[in-house]
Amino acid sequence: MENQYIIKGGTPLHGEVNISGAKNAALGILAAAIMTDETVVIDNLPNVRDINVLLDAIEGIGATVNRISPHAVEINGSTISSMTIDYDSIRKIRASYYLLGALLGKYRRAQVALPGGCDIGSRPIDQHLKGFRALGASVNIEYGMINTEADQLRGNHIFLDVVSVGATINIMLASCMAEGKTIIENAAKEPHIVDVANFLNSMGAEIKGAGTDKIRITGVQRLHTSEYSIIPDQIEAGTFMIAAAATKGDVLIKNVIPKHLEAISVKLIEIGATVEEFDDAVRVSASQRLRHSQIKTLPYPGFPTDMQPQIATLLALSEGTSTVTESIFENRFKYVDELTRMGASIKVEGNVAIIEGVEGFTGTTISAPDLRAGAALVVAGLVSEGYTTVDSIKYIERGYENFEDKLNALGASMEKIPVDDERAVQKFKLKVG
Repeated sequence: MENQYIIKGGTPLHGEVNISGAKNAALGILAAAIMTDETVVIDNLPNVRDINVLLDAIEGIGATVNRISPHAVEINGSTISSMTIDYDSIRKIRASYYLLGALLGKYRRAQVALPGGCDIGSRPIDQHLKGFRALGASVNIEYGMINTEADQLRGNHIFLDVVSVGATINIMLASCMAEGKTIIENAAKEPHIVDVANFLNSMGAEIKGAGTDKIRITGVQRLHTSEYSIIPDQIEAGTFMIAAAATKGDVLIKNVIPKHLEAISVKLIEIGATVEEFDDAVRVSASQRLRHSQIKTLPYPGFPTDMQPQIATLLALSEGTSTVTESIFENRFKYVDELTRMGASIKVEGNVAIIEGVEGFTGTTISAPDLRAGAALVVAGLVSEGYTTVDSIKYIERGYENFEDKLNALGASMEKIPVDDERAVQKFKLKVG
């Protein structure tokens, strides 16, 4: 059954929130976990739809998956019987393509359906395939499947034409048991790249330079057991930072790595919010209307594309004219129509949104077009006058764990109810008054 959020806006968020493990790191790490025949334990796993779908896909090829708790899993790849990831898995979650690199690296062959995922524009995987070919694999696409195999994989010098997180991770996976040395130039530097490399190293891989644009990998014969805890989710943390500032609240965001949040912190301070950093927490507060700014999304350590809809929502409420330039994905402004219906004044010209700040939003019925835009629309609902319902929250649940519970614990008034359930709506309105 489809659910929706109903939100009564207007309450500043106050209190503390704990951030879950990083979804994007977990996706790469779960794929890497099948590369040894020994049992691997992964902890601080976010309990979100994308992770559960990938675990199903891993089980689907015959690996043994044992959920120890909602946030921990044991995986054993010795029982894998199939090298094929079907369209159903990949349609639900794009990151299933990491199993291509993992299976190619371990078994020298793999077959994965061409990917789907969030509809935020074409995200070609040519750089992944270029990397596999450079390692000596043959790659061909037929009947909607990517087939790749190799008699043996040999290290090579690979230069990525564009900075790609997915390709960087997939090539690390494929090359960590290849013969000799591999160098990935123009590699992505995101925190989750570092986390996947650290995990592979904990299994016995030899990877140096993750987090810089040049990653050096020396192939090893085999990988072994490991117990590993995933880093906190930078985008979930950033979303709560924006929500605190937008609602003029005061929130301590715990279990984070402040260094990963710097691009967001700097912008919040620039527009007039207060950000305090601690060892593993940040505190964000705002007491007055914020100022305008210019934002351009860039690969890490630049401003993350996954935070673009959230910051645009905040700037739509700030004084003056702001611009947001999207330089990573071409189709990332689909939430603008929804914000406009709430009273925002935003014009999109190509890859730039020109935002005239307004005093406030009013609640209405809106629909989440994708994961991060959905989270931004929830933030918009939290600051709106009256009631907001957000449909298509399945997108939001792909990447945010217990989103409504965490927000309600900070003083929000929101509930997850079945779509078109008038009684649930009335009950909610009576309850929150």
